[in-house]
Amino acid sequence: MNVLLMISTTDPEILWNAMRFGNVLLEEGEDVNIFLNGPAVALYEKDSQAFPIREQVKNFCLSEGNLCA
Repeated sequence: MNVLLMISTTDPEILWNAMRFGNVLLEEGEDVNIFLNGPAVALYEKDSQAFPIREQVKNFCLSEGNLCA
């Protein structure tokens, strides 16, 4: 199945969970595209120890997920 996740928030917890969800879908063999809309394109600015967004994005891209902005 082809899955599209659209993110348009700057809330770090939502960004982190959306990326984690995308990674879980990739592990299950799904084709996953994540589209960053509006303020979400600055997702690296919200990276922190509590919400390691950068690590999730790296895993997503290395697992052949498609990240678009």
